[in-house]
Amino acid sequence: MSAIKNSSDFLFIYEAIQCNPNGDPDQENKPRMDYDTKTNLVTDTRIKRFIRDYLTATNKDEVVFVNMEGNNKVSIDSKLNAVVKRTIENEGELEKAFSENPEALNIYKDIIAKEQDLEKIWKTITDKKFKHKDVNYELLAYLVKQKFIDIRMFGSAFAVGGFTKAYTGPIQLNWGYSFNKVELMDSSSIVTIMNDDSSTFGKDYRLHYSLLGFNGTINAPAANYTGLTEEDVKIFRNAIWESIPANPTRSKLNQYPKLYVEVVYNEGVSNGQFGDLRNYVETKPTEGITDKQIRKFKELDLNMSALKNLLNENKNKIKDVIIRTSADFEFSL
Repeated sequence: MSAIKNSSDFLFIYEAIQCNPNGDPDQENKPRMDYDTKTNLVTDTRIKRFIRDYLTATNKDEVVFVNMEGNNKVSIDSKLNAVVKRTIENEGELEKAFSENPEALNIYKDIIAKEQDLEKIWKTITDKKFKHKDVNYELLAYLVKQKFIDIRMFGSAFAVGGFTKAYTGPIQLNWGYSFNKVELMDSSSIVTIMNDDSSTFGKDYRLHYSLLGFNGTINAPAANYTGLTEEDVKIFRNAIWESIPANPTRSKLNQYPKLYVEVVYNEGVSNGQFGDLRNYVETKPTEGITDKQIRKFKELDLNMSALKNLLNENKNKIKDVIIRTSADFEFSL
């Protein structure tokens, strides 16, 4: 399948209730905060991890590259090592990788026949003196475009000898921030019972309520390099929505998507036409509620009129607007 032709901007909003959306390791794993504005922060890598975990669990036909190898956490280098070795072992897969370049296939077959042992083959193709690095890059391009769905989406930098190449991800998100001022819950001691019957004490840091907004882009020119397809984008739209409530960890429960709006531009129109889409969203506590008292979604007034007006006034640039909302929120053009 060919890469996407249309760039997009998207707005994603979800709520976090009595949980820790993104712990800050430099602050005892407290919810990540901008203390000057009392707003909650969540990194883009946290959202990408949600999506990768969801794809691992649900999309068995694809390989999530930035992920465990078996039951072990591994570096990108180790993961690539394992994937390339599996590809070399599978003669049919190797032939697919070089289906349009028989000479490259023969170079790999000669190395396989000579070295036989997988570790020796790996050392040969990653050695600084290896003269056919272009063949390695062709194999890497095949793996990215045909196997690694998360790299097609988010990109990655490979820094392995013979495979040193950076892929800029077509899909990117800013750090998210809360539209409302956030109050942290009083922390209480918790007890964890270990296998040897010993106990450890710690703090359970959470916040009362956070309505988090993210601005993101889907860049068609970058998709030409990773091979991001329309089907990949459909998978992404579903994954970003479904992955938030699907996380089973104790600190991440009670997080629910509220709104996804994607502005798909006409072919040839670049993303970023309207800047950060969060700038067109206004929130304030409902009448009779203060910032400190916000505990649920209905205690916030979410005003989307500026975004509606913007999109309606710029239809000449827009191919489509894709909207998904929760059952308790309505947004339409």
